[in-house]
Parts: sequence; structure tokens; C-alpha cells
Amino acid sequence: MSGNNSSKSLFRVSDLSQKQGASFSLTPSADALREIESALGLQAVRKVRFEGDLSTFGKRDWQLNGKLGATVVQSCVVTLEPVTTRIDTDVTRQFIADYEAPSEEEYELTDDENIEPLPTEIDVFEILKESLALALPPYPRKENAELTTSAYTEPGKKAMTDEDVKPFAGLAALRDKLSGDSEK
Repeated sequence: MSGNNSSKSLFRVSDLSQKQGASFSLTPSADALREIESALGLQAVRKVRFEGDLSTFGKRDWQLNGKLGATVVQSCVVTLEPVTTRIDTDVTRQFIADYEAPSEEEYELTDDENIEPLPTEIDVFEILKESLALALPPYPRKENAELTTSAYTEPGKKAMTDEDVKPFAGLAALRDKLSGDSEK
């Protein structure tokens, strides 16, 4: 990593050296970790480290390259038990001075999601939170967790199942009944 090493998370673009850029190494405080947990709906987050550098990209643009590592605890989508995941991901952002957001008519899915307009300040902590959110498993699942079905109804009555609710379940039952009657 080139440039000045810093543990700060906010870089004013006008203060950055065009030749040296800046390095960062961010390890969030306990309060910052609680903020991340709350913002991302996590049970816990620990061992978070975000390191990288800011360097010039073109004449007036800047690029952030970093490595994010974190251990997160999420709720299992099946059992709600804690699921621990280690995340190690590369992070790249390009901040373009003359960036113009495409209109809805022009927008294509091939547009690079790592390109942003150049702000007056680059907030590395916000990039950490966004990158962590994007790297989280969308459906964390405890090993061997299985969905089970439960059916509740009044005593003496047959419980309604998902199969009973399907649109053609009644027709299939009628067909089966009619084909059974015709065989007699």
C-alpha cells in the first residue's frame, strides 16, 4: 500500500496527494461494531478489519482498493439459531469526477456497480458497512437444519395442508374419485 498510513475513516478528496494517495487500516471500535450489527440486523460481528488504499485513477478520479475481513453471526433462516460465517472479500470503488448517472431509459444491467460520483469526502467506514452487507449470506442456514411441517386443527377434523390449498388439488381429487367410480 502506498501513501500515508491512516486509521481514520474519512478522507477529504481535496487533501489527498495526487502522487502518494493514502492508505487506510480500519478496525472498528466496540461502538462501531454495535452500529454495524444494528444496521445489518446481525446477532454479532467481530474480527472486522478493512485495509486498502486510495489512489488516483485518471486525471481527477480516485479508486479505492481494499480487503475486508469479518466474522459475522446471523440467525438461521430455518431455526433462528446462530450461524457464524467468516467473510474475506476484495473491495473496489471508483469515484468519477464527471460521473453522470444514467437515466432510467439508458440504464443497463451491465453498468458497473463499483462506480460512484466523486464525493468531497470518501467515508471508508460507510464503504466497509456497504461491502459487508453485500457479502453477507442472504439465507444463512445452520448445518442439518430442516423445515418440518406442523398441522393444527380442531379435534376430529382433518388438518388442511399446502396440497389442499393448491388450485388444482380439488380437481385432481375429483378426477381420481370419478376415475375410481368408472372402474366399478
